[in-house]
Amino acid sequence: MEGSLNMIGLGLAAIGPGVGIGLIFAAYIAGVARQPEAQSRLQTIAILGFVLAEALFIISVALAFVLPI
Repeated sequence: MEGSLNMIGLGLAAIGPGVGIGLIFAAYIAGVARQPEAQSRLQTIAILGFVLAEALFIISVALAFVLPI
């Protein structure tokens, strides 16, 4: 029972970064569509946002397996 609660929490923790990554790249695509000359600058910012959002999920994966409930 303990492991299943951790995995339910892990599934719920995956929702936040998933939505965040979707919003980041939606804004990137909209920005490039409006100003194609700013693509390289916007791409750098989008990748940085992706890395930060994904880092939160990786930390939650580690905590799901390490912390007992």
